[in-house]
Amino acid sequence: MEKHEISPRVFRSRVEGPLWNNRALEKASQKDTGTLRPAPDFPYGEDDSPGNRYLAERPMKRILVIEDDKDIVELVRYNLEKDGYQVLSSADGASGLAQIRRSPPELLILDLMLPKMSGLEVCKEVRKDINLNRLPILILTAKGEEADRVVGLELGADDYVTKPFSPRELAARVKALLRRTEPSGAPSEKALEIGSLRIDPASYRVTRGGKSVPMSTLEFRLLYFLAARPNRVFTRDQLLDGVWGTERFVTPRSVDVYVRRLREKVELDPQHPVYMKTIRGAGYLFETRAS
Repeated sequence: MEKHEISPRVFRSRVEGPLWNNRALEKASQKDTGTLRPAPDFPYGEDDSPGNRYLAERPMKRILVIEDDKDIVELVRYNLEKDGYQVLSSADGASGLAQIRRSPPELLILDLMLPKMSGLEVCKEVRKDINLNRLPILILTAKGEEADRVVGLELGADDYVTKPFSPRELAARVKALLRRTEPSGAPSEKALEIGSLRIDPASYRVTRGGKSVPMSTLEFRLLYFLAARPNRVFTRDQLLDGVWGTERFVTPRSVDVYVRRLREKVELDPQHPVYMKTIRGAGYLFETRAS
């Protein structure tokens, strides 16, 4: 495994709570630039424990971190590799996008303020690529204003974490996002044909008038949830429960952003939607009576 260097000062200041024990700290503090690696017995017990056997047997999901702060990259790498993920990194937007196109990861962690190409530009390029648009994107940035969050979500991000951040919370969000973006494979889910739209849960593919509509996995799940329950009003909280589940970190405001994104993709005139209707003071519904 590749060795990654990080000073004990940065290690102590950034790793929170019971994420490390004395043995792990001792190993990381042997030198001022000691090799950062988790102790063999942390956090899953002895090498032959059930936890370690499970991690050794399951396929490692690949996560790409596009971030120009090396300390943050090492902090993220340490905590996610400890949870059994393979973590790759890129220090600028242009090379990061090239790496995504060359070998798409299972999840992208993306800073917004990057050299050569901004994180927002990377997000837009990924979302308009038919081969990449289902890639889960988690934005990790110091830009924490509400307007920045909305812009990030509108451009296609699936989650948004602001710096400074808790490594434990970031790991929990990564786990939840990967779980939510996995196809359910439920046999009861059938393809829907509504007007010019065809929504196929088996392939997570949407077509309008026979032409493919690029869509992220979470966008598809929201669209299918509404379309499979036509002419019924759902509140934002009901949609959060039905699509994001109980293990969620998004707010009701995020639902509005996702609905706008869907209208841009499935409606001929997003300002006067035929399908994705807003019921003021109540919520949203997918209208099929007109079809």
